[in-house]
Amino acid sequence: MPIFWSFRRCPYAMRARLAVQCSGVAVELREILLKDKPAAFLDTSTSATVPALKEGDLILDESLEIMFWALNKSDPLGWLAMPEGGHDLIAECDGPFKSALDHTKYAVRYPDLDETEKRAKASIFLRKLNTLLAEKAYLLGNNPNLADMAILPFVRQFANTDRAWFDAQDWPALIRWLDRFLDSAEFAAIMTKYPPWVPDQEPVVFPS
Repeated sequence: MPIFWSFRRCPYAMRARLAVQCSGVAVELREILLKDKPAAFLDTSTSATVPALKEGDLILDESLEIMFWALNKSDPLGWLAMPEGGHDLIAECDGPFKSALDHTKYAVRYPDLDETEKRAKASIFLRKLNTLLAEKAYLLGNNPNLADMAILPFVRQFANTDRAWFDAQDWPALIRWLDRFLDSAEFAAIMTKYPPWVPDQEPVVFPS
């Protein structure tokens, strides 16, 4: 069974778990603490970051790679069938938006940067998403696809930096999209709490 290393609150690990769950491909989930990474995890992940997946000699160390790995095995909801623009949205999320998100969420680490300016920069992407969502349920249509599931965990992380501020902004479609995700059974299933992995423990099979 493939071994899947994860950290519950990491948005990269969240989106990988979403794809694995959607595919139904069983993996052995190993939850870690980022402040106490086990040697077996470090032997797998060259970047020492989650998520990481090992299947035989194959090692995947990037969340999008794991999403494609799972969905190429089984894609019952058709997440991979998205317009080409979806890939551009994911790239924008992982690039400029994630940078502005980090500078906002961890502002204390960047005393030389203007937190308000970085939040405004992140908001450019969020307003773009709101425009896409204004007339349809999901980013690229009326059904979720890879772009939605790759981006939602990061919008969640940004919203959680100051949910009152987030909810006060003029992006109602974006708020509905996020809240529907947070209220979904799919989100609840990937956020189950597991104790940190230790050697020789009984395997945790995911999805259960």
